[in-house]
Amino acid sequence: MQAPAKLTNQQKQRFGKLFALLRRRKSSADDVLAEEMHEQVFASTNCLTCANCCKTHPPLLKERDIKVIAKHLHLTQAQFIAQYAMLDEDGDWVMYTVPCPFLLADNACSIYEVRPNACRAYPHTNHKKLYQIADITLKNAEICPAVAPILDAIMAKLEQS
Repeated sequence: MQAPAKLTNQQKQRFGKLFALLRRRKSSADDVLAEEMHEQVFASTNCLTCANCCKTHPPLLKERDIKVIAKHLHLTQAQFIAQYAMLDEDGDWVMYTVPCPFLLADNACSIYEVRPNACRAYPHTNHKKLYQIADITLKNAEICPAVAPILDAIMAKLEQS
């Protein structure tokens, strides 16, 4: 799977309608559907062929992430922050470089077992109440090639019902 291009106006309109529908319905069944479509698309997606998320956007680092990764790297939290993290414009800790300093040449992650929660959850298409993160999901659709197919699959299933 290759890195995606910008969303077309048609895709933006279609996905906007999807999020509006999900917002109106507010159904737990839609959460199950999103999880199913996420799993279905990722079953045939090899993230190692892309790694665009790791190459283009630094992950958010929660305090727990910093603690766990620092321990894994045999660093103090202060050392980890000094070497790898910075506060962004929102006051959140993020990796200070892109691509991610833990991205290997083969697109694997050198800290995969202890990667940040933001990385574990990315691209968040199995998020409960997906309509609440519509803006982020649309941005992620231009980073991750799995997002648009997931949204298309959700829309197709809803159109069938």
